[in-house]
Amino acid sequence: MAEVSGIVVDWGGVLTRSFADGIAAWADADGVDAEEFHAALGRVLGPDAVPGPAARQFHLVERGELPVADFEATLATLVRRRDGTPPAAEGLVDRMFAPFTDEPAMADLLRVLRGAGLKVALLSNSWGHTYDRRGWDALFDAVVISCEVGLRKPEPEIFRHTARLLDRPLDACVLIDDLGRNVRAARALGMAGVHHRTPRETALALAPLLPPAGRRAVEEHLSGVPSGP
Repeated sequence: MAEVSGIVVDWGGVLTRSFADGIAAWADADGVDAEEFHAALGRVLGPDAVPGPAARQFHLVERGELPVADFEATLATLVRRRDGTPPAAEGLVDRMFAPFTDEPAMADLLRVLRGAGLKVALLSNSWGHTYDRRGWDALFDAVVISCEVGLRKPEPEIFRHTARLLDRPLDACVLIDDLGRNVRAARALGMAGVHHRTPRETALALAPLLPPAGRRAVEEHLSGVPSGP
């Protein structure tokens, strides 16, 4: 594998608070049982899920092939509020992702990587929610949102597309993602992969993959970061 000079990073759960924490905050605000929501997602999208119309709607909205309002109507049927009623479908996706606040430690790491001369791309599967893009110009050389390009992770072409935007071969890129299936798909194409859990763990896993200047920059960055999560 070539030295990594292209960083491809996920949004939700990597550049933001964890998926579980974000969903918990939304569920509390919308009166939804978070555990039931995760169970519903597992039934539709989990490793043991049987392909069907509901799963197809997730794939279609991620590619931008389904109106968000239609997807929200499906999403609202998957869970119930604590009083037994479905959550309001209109605006559901934006309400769901509103609590996904930025993770400053990851933004700091990306600034360090760009400062060391590496190229950085955002690669996010989207359910049509509104992103707060303030500051993105300072963090990313390229931005790839699934519904804007008609492709979704883990489809191979979305990784190839992102690498082309960075002007890097696939084997000089690393994907940082909180979903193992996306990391495995990237590795199958020859990319490096880091399964994100915490900013510090990701930085430690990333450093050995980088050229000397990037490795030194990450090590210096870590020397000033507390050892906790």
